[in-house]
Amino acid sequence: MAATSPAVVQGLGTPFLSGGRSSRALLSAAIVGGSRGAAAVAPRRLVVAAVAQKKSWIPGVKAGGNLVDPEWLDGSLPGDYGFDPLGLGKDPAFLKWYREAELIHGRWAMAAVVGIFVGQAWSGIPWFEAGADPGAIAPFSFGTLLGTQLLLMGWVESKRWVDFFNPDSQSVEWATPWSRTAGNFANATGEQGYPGGKFFDPLSFAGTLQDGVYIPDVDKLERLKLAEIKHARLAMLAMLIFYFEAGQGKTPLGALGL
Repeated sequence: MAATSPAVVQGLGTPFLSGGRSSRALLSAAIVGGSRGAAAVAPRRLVVAAVAQKKSWIPGVKAGGNLVDPEWLDGSLPGDYGFDPLGLGKDPAFLKWYREAELIHGRWAMAAVVGIFVGQAWSGIPWFEAGADPGAIAPFSFGTLLGTQLLLMGWVESKRWVDFFNPDSQSVEWATPWSRTAGNFANATGEQGYPGGKFFDPLSFAGTLQDGVYIPDVDKLERLKLAEIKHARLAMLAMLIFYFEAGQGKTPLGALGL
C-alpha cells in the first residue's frame, strides 16, 4: 500500500474537515504512522490476499486489472468485492474515511426504509408528505421536531466526529453527561465504527459478558459486519429508488400494490 502523500495530509487537515489544530495533528500522526505500519506488513497482507479467492463485483470475472480487482483493495474490509472504478480508495486515509461514511449512511438508510414502510402502513400518508400533513401522527409540531433533531443529531455526530480522529476519546467520564456509565461507551471491540460493549451490544450478538466485562467474539463480529454492509448497501439503493418514485408521486407501498 503506497505511502500517503503530504498533499493528502494537508487536504484532510483543513479546519473544515478536522476542526482544529489538535485534530489536524492527530490526523497527520495517524496517517503517517498508519502508512509506515502498512508498509511494514504489506508482504503478509499480499500473501493472504493471494491465498483467499476474493469475489468480484462483476459476475464470472476474476481478473482484469484495477477496474475489477484494484490493487489498493486487499479484501480486508467487510464486503470488499473490488468495486472502486473511480479510484476513490487509492489513499489509505481516504479509504478509511469513505468506509466510515458508507457505514453511517447505510445505517441511516436501513432505519429510513423501515420507517417509510411502517409510517405509511400506520398512517396512510406518503413518507414525502408526512412532515407537512396535519393528519400525520406526531406529538409535536414540525418545528419542534426539526429543532430537537438538529440538537440531538448535532451532539451525537460531533461526538462521532471526534472519536473518528481520536478513538475512544469520547468514552472517558468528562466526555459524557452520564459519567458513571461512561465505561459502557468504550470501543470494546477495538474496531472503528463497531463499538459493541454492554451498551451497543446488549443482546451479546458479537460477544459475551463475563463478570460484567464485554469480551468480543471475532468470528461472530466478522460475519455480522459483512451482513450489515450488505444490508446497508441494499437499503441505500432502496432509498434511491424511493426518491425516484416520490418524484413521480408514487410510494413504495403503492408500487407494490398495497
